[in-house]
Amino acid sequence: MAAPNPEKSLQDEATCSICLDYYQNPMMVIDCGHNFCRDCIAQCCEGSIANVFSCPQCRKPFPWQNLRPNRHLWNIVELAMQFSKRRAKELGEQTLCKKHQEPLKLFCEYDQTSICVVCDRSKLHKYHSVIPIEEAAQVYQVT
Repeated sequence: MAAPNPEKSLQDEATCSICLDYYQNPMMVIDCGHNFCRDCIAQCCEGSIANVFSCPQCRKPFPWQNLRPNRHLWNIVELAMQFSKRRAKELGEQTLCKKHQEPLKLFCEYDQTSICVVCDRSKLHKYHSVIPIEEAAQVYQVT
């Protein structure tokens, strides 16, 4: 069994299960303890007729009043982003994703742009063809 990667674990804890991006204004559902970006949970609850909503992760019902900002999680997200920046500097990588501060290691063939691994997991690139950036450099090399 592979040794656990604490950096990867930290990044996973700082990632919203809906948008697969770092949390933006994390909110916690008090009833079940799951966390989501404020905009993500609002979108999930949008259009509901009742005043009771279902947690997108466990489907447990909760009233809107049971959503609370999770400032502690926001601090963890900030730490995860700082670790990503430091890791990129240590590896000597100068090009970082502007949104996630992660190294640009992949190339989206659909958008013809370099992306990070967090972008690759997002809805925006979900169905796009993505290849390692080194491979893209060989394929798209101008001779």
